[in-house]
Amino acid sequence: MAKQKASASYDASQIQVLEGLEPVRKRPGMYIGSTGYDGVHHLIKEIADNCVDEAIAGHASFVDVRILADGGITITDDGRGIPVDIHPKTGKSTLETVLTVLHAGGKFGGGGYKVSSGLHGVGSSVVNALSTKFIAEVVQKGQLHRLEFERGVPQGDLKKVGKTDRPQGTSITFYPDPTIFKETVDFDYQWVLDYLRHQAYLTKGIKAMVADERTGQRYAFYFEGGIQSYVKHLNIGKEVVADDIFYVERPAEDCMVEVAVQYNDSYTETVKAFANNVFNPEGGTHLVGFRSAMTRVINDYARKNSLIKEKEENLTGDDIREGLTAIILVKLPDPQFEGQTKNKLGNPEMRRYVEQIMNEYFAYYLEEHPQIAKKIIGKAVLAARARKAARAARENVIRKGALDGLSLPGKLADCSSRNPAESEIYIVEGDSAGGSAKSGRDSKTQAILPLRGKVLNVERARLDRMLNNNEIVSLIKALGVGIDEQFDISGLRYHRIIIMTDADVDGSHISTLLMTFLFRYMKEVVDGGHVYLAKPPLYSINRGQKKTYAYDETERDAIIDRIIGERREKGIAINKDDDRVKQAGVTISRFKGLGEMDADQLWETTMNPENRVLIQVKVEDAERADAIFSKLMGDEVELRKNFIQTHAKFVSHEDLDI
Repeated sequence: MAKQKASASYDASQIQVLEGLEPVRKRPGMYIGSTGYDGVHHLIKEIADNCVDEAIAGHASFVDVRILADGGITITDDGRGIPVDIHPKTGKSTLETVLTVLHAGGKFGGGGYKVSSGLHGVGSSVVNALSTKFIAEVVQKGQLHRLEFERGVPQGDLKKVGKTDRPQGTSITFYPDPTIFKETVDFDYQWVLDYLRHQAYLTKGIKAMVADERTGQRYAFYFEGGIQSYVKHLNIGKEVVADDIFYVERPAEDCMVEVAVQYNDSYTETVKAFANNVFNPEGGTHLVGFRSAMTRVINDYARKNSLIKEKEENLTGDDIREGLTAIILVKLPDPQFEGQTKNKLGNPEMRRYVEQIMNEYFAYYLEEHPQIAKKIIGKAVLAARARKAARAARENVIRKGALDGLSLPGKLADCSSRNPAESEIYIVEGDSAGGSAKSGRDSKTQAILPLRGKVLNVERARLDRMLNNNEIVSLIKALGVGIDEQFDISGLRYHRIIIMTDADVDGSHISTLLMTFLFRYMKEVVDGGHVYLAKPPLYSINRGQKKTYAYDETERDAIIDRIIGERREKGIAINKDDDRVKQAGVTISRFKGLGEMDADQLWETTMNPENRVLIQVKVEDAERADAIFSKLMGDEVELRKNFIQTHAKFVSHEDLDI
């Protein structure tokens, strides 16, 4: 082995020790995940979660968020207020200690909180460190105290301001530091609204308020029903099996288990698990206990009441969860999450607690509501039959989720590259546009899959029916990830899936149908950022032999204005009374569809990576996306009609292809 060159000396002088809040400013991503949009809004969550913890502990009744006109934000509660007396260990006020020392707070023992959403206890001090200005106001026994900071550094001592009408509470105002959050320091009203809605659902009886001084918008939430109201909200737009919601709230040793369940007529499952109000997207032990109990209780009831035949196999968990909407909320003193992001709860005792409570109380519920039980089990039996039919259909088109032994669809013009990272597939509307795309593409990295007509609306169809649809099957084969139980994201053959349809109402409908399929059955592909919408131009602006393309009306007008300006600069006389198109000396053509473009035009405008416009499909809020898909693609005509009437005024002539 060749000898390495001697490096510079490595001694104690090279070891950097960061004190106080310096580590936070040095590596903010370690504490809040990112310094972009998500990081800015995570600051709100860190402060507001403390308010919610006060409410969970029974000491606060509201959380109030006010987005300030000058770029700051104020978050207030009527809880006990952060203590202001001198802390015995630091010799400073407890308020200053909490806001300047990492891992100092009421969540590390000592009886501050029995349960809390905060795990690491670094929230307030991290927000302080990452703010240009941070003002803490605490009211205790009607006395107001204030302490101000700049980038985590106290600006003087704690001040006793005087008496106030409020008996108690904490108010935090902060301004995110633009040198840290270089992408944006603007707060999103909709994000705050969604966050507070969730907290109001999960904390029964809390009032959550938001006001935006920039726009005058304001809203307040209060749900006496708690997670029962949440389940109702999730089932809006779906036909429920029964109006009644199963609900249980029971203590288990020093923990609390709360569950709400209602079935709807859809083919998908919506189950959300929370621990101390923290959403666990990957579930955890509480979700495992819930699912185990549901499967056991429903099968036991079905057998006992002869709702499944003696020789028939038990219903599977998948059968039982079809159309299930449920919220599982557990509260425990020492939550153990897998990873700092708190995606998954790891406490083993929570599986036992949830399972025991559901075994007992959901069994009571079915006994006391035989008609509802019969409907739930009837739906699960239908799901089992469909599952068997789907398995038979799937075996005809898919093997082991990787399409082994099956030829790719005949209509697919594949690319020569076998590197998914550089490969992309265009899903094209119609054979005509498909032909142009095949001729105009870069065959090394671009594959073309033309689809005929409108694909199946999977929001209203089970898997067995989907797998009898030629266009859906062609898409599954081409992508290579499989479907349902055999889905495997590692088999994805193209890292860019580009939906290319006409820029009209029919094209938008086809795009929506395709996105519905991908969202419902290949969500990991969407979450991975692999799905794009191609944006073909609407206009061709022709000036002699030169062509310019415009993607919308605004861009078209800007191009015409630029040409008129260029002609003026050259001294060409412009008659202001003439039509603007005539002033520019151009002719304008509007494309009716992709099929009108020849191969060269399609490449130049929509497929050439140097010129094309692609819109990446992102799902930032799966819950809202689920509601929109259910509303617009489901069976409830009245909801869709109301949506169209509400939003019709925002539709332009361009959207209607007039």
